[in-house]
Amino acid sequence: MKLDTVSGYIRIPTLKTVDRFLEELRSHSIPIPCEPEWLPVSRSPISQPSELFGRKLCNRFAIQPMEGWDADAFGAPTEHTYRRWRHYGASGASVIWGGEAVAVREDGRATSRQLLLSKATQTGIAGLLECLKKERKRIASDDNVVIGLQLTHSGRFSHPHGANHDPVILYHHPILDPKFNIPGDYPVMSDGEIRRLEEDFVEAAILAYEIGFDFVDIKHCHGYLGHEFLSAKTRDGQYGGSLENRTRFLKNVTEGVCANAPGLGIGVRCSVFDVIPYRPDPETSLPGKPGKGVPEEYSNGDYHRWAFGSDHVHPTEPDLSEAMELFDIFRKLSICLVNVTAGSPYYNPHIQRPALYPPSDGYLPPEDPLWGVFRQMNAVRELKRCFPDIVMIGSALTYLQDFLPNVAQAALREGWMDFVGIGRMVLAYPSYVRDLLEGKPLDRKKICRTFSDCTTAPRNGFPSGCYPLDPYYKKSSMAKDLAQIKKGSSAN
Repeated sequence: MKLDTVSGYIRIPTLKTVDRFLEELRSHSIPIPCEPEWLPVSRSPISQPSELFGRKLCNRFAIQPMEGWDADAFGAPTEHTYRRWRHYGASGASVIWGGEAVAVREDGRATSRQLLLSKATQTGIAGLLECLKKERKRIASDDNVVIGLQLTHSGRFSHPHGANHDPVILYHHPILDPKFNIPGDYPVMSDGEIRRLEEDFVEAAILAYEIGFDFVDIKHCHGYLGHEFLSAKTRDGQYGGSLENRTRFLKNVTEGVCANAPGLGIGVRCSVFDVIPYRPDPETSLPGKPGKGVPEEYSNGDYHRWAFGSDHVHPTEPDLSEAMELFDIFRKLSICLVNVTAGSPYYNPHIQRPALYPPSDGYLPPEDPLWGVFRQMNAVRELKRCFPDIVMIGSALTYLQDFLPNVAQAALREGWMDFVGIGRMVLAYPSYVRDLLEGKPLDRKKICRTFSDCTTAPRNGFPSGCYPLDPYYKKSSMAKDLAQIKKGSSAN
């Protein structure tokens, strides 16, 4: 076993065997379930059949939505986008969750290269679905796959005009406003503007329905606008204060989709808890080398007023009581499919996406990333225990790397989740799921090692690909430019 010389935590690839991995979990009392043997598919719960939106599915893998940030200036897909979606189709997974985040209108784009669903781009996005299905048919004779489209507005993280930050906010936040340079007098969305946004979400869902997607995801995670609704406790009016008001947007959009696109399924990817934002520790940071993450300074003792699912006393810890209330609302809205995640990549990435190596604007992990994996897995388990009728997909599993199959098998067998979500792993290893299902040995050279370049790249204006491991990106001019940017950052 080798500790990473920078973070001080164990490097998963050095464990070599599942026995060593189990020993590592036991030595640190990390209660992640893990089976010592990856069973043949015929005997594994990973191949247990299920049914979703009328489709009979033959495995329990789901491809998570990832923002590629490689569309053209109008929001239509480019060859980079088509390549990624072809990989999703060839993955062998039974659920393709959302494909990726697609803005419902121009001011909601996270970058000027995010996909945008409109009448002008509908044909291009239909082409994405077509190429995905074509790849699926190439590897399988059936159509046992459910494909969705994630609809979003990026809210306070909107950059529709390139580097210029044009945030759309629901309320003023005592930490996020100064952290992201939002003035105290910056306007918040009015109730009337929110009602128009609801119409935009419904119109985008209708376009997705016409294209032929099986479901849409009304995105409520990672600090984007849907997630901000959940934490709008200090907002006045119909969309703030009580949880009933904070879910009014979701309720109105859901009802509008059901009325105008009958038969279109609805799912929600949701950050079921959040914690206080983090920053690099200034005492351990060096020029170009961030220190370990520490909570932002906030001394009022009431941070939970600006967070969904944050502990009232310890703002670095989750509290699932609000999520329990939210899932009861999901049930009342007949939303039966939820992709469970947490936190935000913008202000507490170790919560949202456990990794050993930080993105360029991040910090070194303040804890063993295995704890971050367990925290999200445990949230799914607790919610599943209380809402067995809601189909749940687990997230944050890629950090498990070589041992993801053993943990996934145990989590499914013990009922922690219904589907295993796979995200950044498939950027460099698109056949990962298929190799597992076909009983092939995994290609260790393609397994994601959480280098975080898939985040660093878009932070610097490049597409979100796996630059260290995927030859398509590794050998591109973009990789050379990215390396120079990282080198320059390290030299400062």
